[in-house]
Amino acid sequence: MKRLFTIDLKDYDPSGKKFYRPSVRGIIFDNDGNIAMVYSQKYHYYKFPGGGIEGNESHIETLARELKEEAGLTLIPESAKEFGEVLRIQKKDETDEDIILVQYNYYYTCEVEDKIGEQDLDDEEKDAEFVLKFVPIEEAIKTNSAFQGKSIKKQMVKREKRVLEILKDVRS
Repeated sequence: MKRLFTIDLKDYDPSGKKFYRPSVRGIIFDNDGNIAMVYSQKYHYYKFPGGGIEGNESHIETLARELKEEAGLTLIPESAKEFGEVLRIQKKDETDEDIILVQYNYYYTCEVEDKIGEQDLDDEEKDAEFVLKFVPIEEAIKTNSAFQGKSIKKQMVKREKRVLEILKDVRS
């Protein structure tokens, strides 16, 4: 999969232990050209539906599971097409200098079934008050541009904003 960009904060000790967390994210447009995003009602940012690969899951298996859990959407597996990958490297969190987060984020364009089901959120996602929204790309970019939060979340939101900007350019 082609690399879209790399975010490397260089805020870590290079000799530290690396924590790898690959993830898969879905890019879904509705018939009106709006994009499916998971919105945090608590922290006011948008993210692509998706998340970490578990065990020996394939990218498509992860995408299907995460779309169902975070957004209540059912993936049409044969519709999934590679869009690009973003590498993010930074200190895992502000309190642990010794652990480096290395996250490969794999983005897929895909289609989903028309019916929207129930979310199955984990505790962190419930705390963030995640809801599915179909919004114009410009709205998601504007909201993420205004986000002020912790470093780890701030970098995730910046990553999503940059992918949205690439999508906007590709679609115009």
